[in-house]
Amino acid sequence: MRRLLLSAVITFASAFAAEPPPDFRYKVETLIEGVPQPMEFALAPDGRIFFIEIAGVLKIFKPDTKQIVEAAKIDVTTAQENGLLGMALDPGFAQNHWIYLLRSPSKYDGQVISRFTMDGDKLDLASEKELLRYDEQRKECCHHAGCLRFGPDGCLYFSAGDNTNPFASDGQSPHDEQAGRSPWDAQKSSANMNDLRGGIGRIKPTPDGKYTIPEGNLFPPGTPGTRPEAYVKGCRNPWRFNIDPQTNILYYGDVGNDAGGTTTDRGPGGFDLINQVRKAGFFGWPLFRADNRPFAHYDFATKVVGPKWDPAHPVNNSPNNTGTHDLPPAQPAWIFYPGGASPEFPMLGTGGRTACAGPVFHWKADYEKTNGFPQFYDNCLFIYDWSRPFIKWVRLDKDSNRVGIEDFTKAVQVAAENQPNPPGATAVVRRPVDAAFGPDGCLYLFDYGSTWGANKDAKLIRISYQNGNLAPIAVASAKNNTGREPLTVELSAAGSRDFENDPVSYEWRLGEKVIATTADAKITIAELGNYRAELRVTDSHGATGTASVGIIVGNTAPTVAFTTPRDGSFFTPGQPIKFQVTARDAEDGESSAKPDEFGFRTLTSAAWKTNDGKSAEPEPGFALMKQSDCFNCHTLDTPLVGPPLLEVAKKYRGQAGAEAATVQRVIHGSTGVWGQVGMLPHPQHTEDEIHLMVSWVFGLEPGKATPGLTRGLAGEIIAPKDDKTTGCVLEAVYTDAGRPPVAALSAHATVKLRARRIEAEENDGLAGPRVLGKCLGAIDHGHTVRFAAIDLATVGSITARASSGNIGGKIEFRAGSATGDLLGSVDVPNTGGWDKWIEPRTALAASAPQTRTDVFVVFTNPGKNGLMNLDWVQFDPR
Repeated sequence: MRRLLLSAVITFASAFAAEPPPDFRYKVETLIEGVPQPMEFALAPDGRIFFIEIAGVLKIFKPDTKQIVEAAKIDVTTAQENGLLGMALDPGFAQNHWIYLLRSPSKYDGQVISRFTMDGDKLDLASEKELLRYDEQRKECCHHAGCLRFGPDGCLYFSAGDNTNPFASDGQSPHDEQAGRSPWDAQKSSANMNDLRGGIGRIKPTPDGKYTIPEGNLFPPGTPGTRPEAYVKGCRNPWRFNIDPQTNILYYGDVGNDAGGTTTDRGPGGFDLINQVRKAGFFGWPLFRADNRPFAHYDFATKVVGPKWDPAHPVNNSPNNTGTHDLPPAQPAWIFYPGGASPEFPMLGTGGRTACAGPVFHWKADYEKTNGFPQFYDNCLFIYDWSRPFIKWVRLDKDSNRVGIEDFTKAVQVAAENQPNPPGATAVVRRPVDAAFGPDGCLYLFDYGSTWGANKDAKLIRISYQNGNLAPIAVASAKNNTGREPLTVELSAAGSRDFENDPVSYEWRLGEKVIATTADAKITIAELGNYRAELRVTDSHGATGTASVGIIVGNTAPTVAFTTPRDGSFFTPGQPIKFQVTARDAEDGESSAKPDEFGFRTLTSAAWKTNDGKSAEPEPGFALMKQSDCFNCHTLDTPLVGPPLLEVAKKYRGQAGAEAATVQRVIHGSTGVWGQVGMLPHPQHTEDEIHLMVSWVFGLEPGKATPGLTRGLAGEIIAPKDDKTTGCVLEAVYTDAGRPPVAALSAHATVKLRARRIEAEENDGLAGPRVLGKCLGAIDHGHTVRFAAIDLATVGSITARASSGNIGGKIEFRAGSATGDLLGSVDVPNTGGWDKWIEPRTALAASAPQTRTDVFVVFTNPGKNGLMNLDWVQFDPR
């Protein structure tokens, strides 16, 4: 078998000799951003995109308005990786509006699959028809899977993990049969034919909200010791699967055990699997892994290693087994790979493992009109890994046999957390979590984002393939594009290109007037005004790409700066952060001479970062508004020159066409809409920019979080009271008075502040320790951590949160370097376990410098290794 697999690897390289389609033809569009912990999505026949978040929220993206609406908030528990896990639209959704959800109710220890009816964009909770529920244990974490898909046979498929402690058994087979240890025994679930956990079930929903058992499941109804819904058993965590819409073949990814290499006595190491299921079967876990490599029966009480299981005749003798003793023959994995390099599948690389099986692509001629994927990938399976940075194609022949494994386009690449963006990528995803081909043949891909938690960079993207002649890419930039008249501006088309290397011509326009026909141009504009220089790049086939850049003649950009606080200063939870700002403008003068006038035009806001990885960065529309003159006339909740923005949102929210009409009023100006005071035109902004601004305004709602804005040259902003806030960015924006009809210009300044409690992984330099999730570990004698520019004049003592399951040691705090003056030290003994934390404190030495200096954390216990873990360091106030 091994020799056959190795020869297959050689075949992979030459399986498809034709050149893949060029990367430049792929276009990537971001449809949705900032989704907290997305799970699954589904494309409705009318173009809406339904998606779920693990916290129990069902949402809908409406492509016609580019808005997201909340359809329902459903009660779930999110403990132990539970939540709203799966979603599928009924095959007849266009007529019956049925949607199926798999969730973890807070009042039931298990999973429930229910059918609901959509009423427009709202889920009718009263319409629930519960199809199926199955128990799980919630004493120990985790593995719930939870994917829901309909197959072309009209059956509903659902996945369930082994519901077993993943840290049991040293990463080996978890089959602890001792009394009270059922949560550590996957024989109770994956190898239990009378249990739906650890497999993929298949049922046929009926119109009355119930289901029947389709033919071809693992056991016929009535078979003693079995569940008739079972289709696949012997899985550890079959998190993501798909069904080929033409062949009804099931493909699933199974997340493997955490063992490293193979042991000589207890069995194989850890492997993730991509499996092909042509018929119902048992796929081995926890008795076998990979290509049926057997585990040995291990007595967890006596530590005696017993015989290995036989894949041809597997048995389940566990006292936790409620099903048949004799199991179906184990099926070997179709594709399998460990954490390290794989001899059988080397193209899958190395690293973390969370295997996912995506859809199978079937090409249609119409896709050439809709920019669907090219025929080159017809009958290819899309696979990816949520943890390891890869996206691949598995090429299938006409009989669905695996022919080869090929790279996905380099236009879209995966980069794991803390890795830089790969060179040459049009788009980067961090953790692909779900994928589907739309009726247009384009690939829709959900990116979970950088970390395990909620991520600002989570997004749904659409990847299309541009056929035929491609228009050139136009890139326009300008030097000296704001200032007093006459203004000489340098225009540049640098970065413009034609992917097909056709000859191109250039044309610069102000309105309809052509001002230059070269790539670079220098122009002088004598008259005051707001201009937009448009660049047109045209290839030899007549295709044109455009870009533009704003020019403001008659006004000089101001400057603004913080006097206090300084970059790197501390803030204290619940306490005010005092700030002072100065501004200067060539037309308006100095803020010191006109404090009231300048203060009215100065806005300061705060964005907060929390220790769960979330960063409260401003929405793009809000950021654009701060850089324009919007807040000179509007506040969020009180009348100024114009109406409060919350009132604007209330008036227009939900009105068809309101956003498009408002965009035009902002661009061209208006009078009489909110009284007799008119709104000036804003031609300096593009239509897309104003769409972002208006969309942000229309999304404002009373009682929901809105950004804090403080008007004035000085003031204070209260820091959040909780200890979760780890950082703050203060931003001051000064908008000048303009020179009508010339638009106002803005300047902004920022300072970064930090909490006194600094997470260890957010250090400014490591020498030795490793980041282990949310702490530092693998700490040996002499290792150091650096925290830069600490203002010791405001520090009275230092506290550290540390743990040790070993010998422990001492933590020294030193000024300036690892051998600098000692500021204080604390002892960290064996705390009783790596998860047993203590918080020792030391007073700051009287000789400590009263200035900003780097503070080095030095770990000591001469000659010893594996001393401790460090969670955070806190610089307590005087």
